[in-house]
Amino acid sequence: MSEPSPERVALATIIREWGRIGIIGFGGPPAHIALFRKLCVEERGWLNASEFEDGISATNLLPGPASTQLALYCAWRLRGRLGALTGGLCFIAPGLAIILALSALFLEAHPPLWIQGAAAGAGAAVPAVALNAAIGLMPASWNRTADSTVAKYRWLCYFLAGAVAAATIGPLLVLVLIVCGAFEIAIRGGFPKNFGRTGLFLIPATTMPMMGGLLALCWVAFKVGALSYGGGFVIIPLVQHDAVVTYHWMSGAQFLNAVALGQVTPGPVVQTVAVVGYAAGGVGGGLLAALVAFAPSFGFVIAGAPHFERLRQDVRIGAFLTGAGAAVIGAIAGSAIPLGRELSHVWQLGILGLAAIWLLGMRRGVVAALLAAGVLGVIAVMAGAPA
Repeated sequence: MSEPSPERVALATIIREWGRIGIIGFGGPPAHIALFRKLCVEERGWLNASEFEDGISATNLLPGPASTQLALYCAWRLRGRLGALTGGLCFIAPGLAIILALSALFLEAHPPLWIQGAAAGAGAAVPAVALNAAIGLMPASWNRTADSTVAKYRWLCYFLAGAVAAATIGPLLVLVLIVCGAFEIAIRGGFPKNFGRTGLFLIPATTMPMMGGLLALCWVAFKVGALSYGGGFVIIPLVQHDAVVTYHWMSGAQFLNAVALGQVTPGPVVQTVAVVGYAAGGVGGGLLAALVAFAPSFGFVIAGAPHFERLRQDVRIGAFLTGAGAAVIGAIAGSAIPLGRELSHVWQLGILGLAAIWLLGMRRGVVAALLAAGVLGVIAVMAGAPA
């Protein structure tokens, strides 16, 4: 993939347009992709349709938040590294500011009753959101596998491995993802010569959560940014156990709220990690978690964008994504089990059922489901239901 052309777009234009999408970008990656396609291809003609689709294909090969990486890539094509840095920050900043403000409200020690109801109601819908996300990711991952029956069976095995790991052994999920990806490489194409050294690094890296303090927060955020495959929703199985069980930064109910806030605010879903950071260390912790989580994406695109074409043609990368990607989807689906166990009131099960019908049966929007669930929660607690 070539370097950006010398014809430049003003930084002020990138600041304005990427910031605007960061403000209105509700709905997760599909909405963000549509907004950037409309801006860069249809309205301004900065990229042609083929170049834009190539960018989507390349960024989908990278771990971390795909829509953020697409925002970085588009800005890189227009103004090089400075454009990517500027565009990425402007895309992320509005949602980050909003989610930190909401974190202060929802994670307050003694919030008003209506806030408790809204949080409990929206949180009740989150297990259905996780299942909906997994179902939405399945077709593309399934189609990436070879046409043989054996390859399809391997995909199912990876999916089940991720689901079981997310439901039972949360802290070791990263290792399961790596093993599934590595196994598919071994089946399809073999390993590069230095893989042994890389593997020896990755395996002990999964034990880093034994450390505490800010280092632990950095590790949890780093997993989201550098070791997550399949989009922002993978934050749920990767982070929940660490945030709730290992470090006790937040309760299970508060983690449900964190996921809900990540869905109803504009910008990347991965900003959920800022809520976890806020619970661990206030505003500073939230900013630190966001910085660490998004830093790999900036590095991948700013340093690697000229090599994206070669990346897309690498058989080993495709094989790894087939294995690890299927396991990630299983992990997102499997995370619905521990998320569901965090529901503590019978009335929340009713909201969960309604959310499942809305999302899985009627195939309607996530943001609307969470907002409606929050309203139902407020009504329930105001009518005397426990919060």
